Amino acid sequence: MQENIVKDRNGMQVIDIIHVALMGALICIATMVINIRTYNGYVHLGDSMVLLSTVLLRRKKAIFSSVLGMGLADILLGSPLWAPFTIVIKALMALIATLIVGEKNRFKLWREIVGFSLGAIWMVVGYFFAGAIIKHFIEGIPTFTAALGVASLDIPGNIVQGSVGTIIAIFLAIALKNVKLFKEQL
Repeated sequence: MQENIVKDRNGMQVIDIIHVALMGALICIATMVINIRTYNGYVHLGDSMVLLSTVLLRRKKAIFSSVLGMGLADILLGSPLWAPFTIVIKALMALIATLIVGEKNRFKLWREIVGFSLGAIWMVVGYFFAGAIIKHFIEGIPTFTAALGVASLDIPGNIVQGSVGTIIAIFLAIALKNVKLFKEQL
């Protein structure tokens, strides 16, 4: 039966594309449903789904779904200027987490805690510099140092977002490892 599997030129099966699309939609919805405006952007629950995707989908699919869901959320929420930065930041966030979470079928709580936490730290740093770049080069704050100061106003919100996302993703990963449907994935 394996000869009937349809793959694209990158080797992804149709089921992989479906997984990426579904997780991307879940990430977008989690980002859009509960979001709180901050000085430069918004705080949301989408990061929990980005991090959970690294456990459920693994590296390439987690990165694709994160980029799809978060990039789309930025556009739909009226922040298209942030979308290119978000795409890079969330792709690297998912990559960092998947590099630490490790291989498929090897759920280890300490890996999820470390991987998710480092991914969240990267997100805070990434958005700090992205905010400074936007403030200096696009919005015209005269010096990059001043732009860094303005961008720093969103650090507390991003820390909360990353921390809450990490905690939710860890609890969901623990819960899903006991669900028969996900045992093969985790």
